[in-house]
Amino acid sequence: MIIDLHIHSKTCSDGNLSVEEIIEEAKTRNIKLMSITDHDAIGCQKQAKTLAQKNGIHYISGVELNITFSHPKFQNGKPASLDLLGYQFDINNKALTSKLQEIAEYREERAAKIIEKLNTEFEKEGLNKLTKNDLTEIQNSADGVLGRPHIADYLIRKKVVQNRQEAFNKYLVKCNVPKYPLYLEEASSLLRKAGGIAVLAHPNDPYGTSLITLTKSLQEQTGIIEDSMLSYLDGIECWHSRLDAETTSHYVNFSKKHGLIMTGGSDCHQKPIIMGTVKVPDFVAQQFIR
Repeated sequence: MIIDLHIHSKTCSDGNLSVEEIIEEAKTRNIKLMSITDHDAIGCQKQAKTLAQKNGIHYISGVELNITFSHPKFQNGKPASLDLLGYQFDINNKALTSKLQEIAEYREERAAKIIEKLNTEFEKEGLNKLTKNDLTEIQNSADGVLGRPHIADYLIRKKVVQNRQEAFNKYLVKCNVPKYPLYLEEASSLLRKAGGIAVLAHPNDPYGTSLITLTKSLQEQTGIIEDSMLSYLDGIECWHSRLDAETTSHYVNFSKKHGLIMTGGSDCHQKPIIMGTVKVPDFVAQQFIR
């Protein structure tokens, strides 16, 4: 069985395919169990479930929440950014939808502050500053939740940079503004009270938001989870396009030890399309399909 429980859409997040196109691609790739897990947004879930079911694909509701986490023994207690996957929640839950709306509004404010910082850098380099009209265009380009990738894409269109990597390396890391401070405890509570489960995403992702920002040691990572996170987690994402075999084995053993659900997915943003390419074991589906 082909399983992918970590996909992002253009419709509600920072992917490059719409929900309709994702479902079509999933059917072509013979994916049998899937979830679209857009960043801090669940507006596409009803449509995704309906289309998936029409195409004979088992679908579970999904979201990826960005959370703020810190541990006193690492990084001098400074907060780090992690991602928490939520599955099987009620998409109409009022507390969850209200919080996500609050986060979306904050993202708009954050984007404006990032533009201000960018303009400071542009002034130093003799480049034209971005205006309110530019900000409006960036906002309009985001079909879903507004984020730094949308600003990066706009800088590409304005020929300020050649690609997203350059945009981040040259400007967006330096000009970053902290994300909405959603903490693990609150995020987990929101998901569980909505009937869902909380799963730590890509725990050792070398290029993403993960525990690797606190420590590269797998033993220390799982020690952090045992110390401060375990009671708020229902599972771990053990299979991911950027996790190596050693990481997967370590987290599978850790999950078995603590009776945690194990999930996996490509984290596909559709450039290139890697949907369904991560080999997730069949037993993962048995945790969701009864």
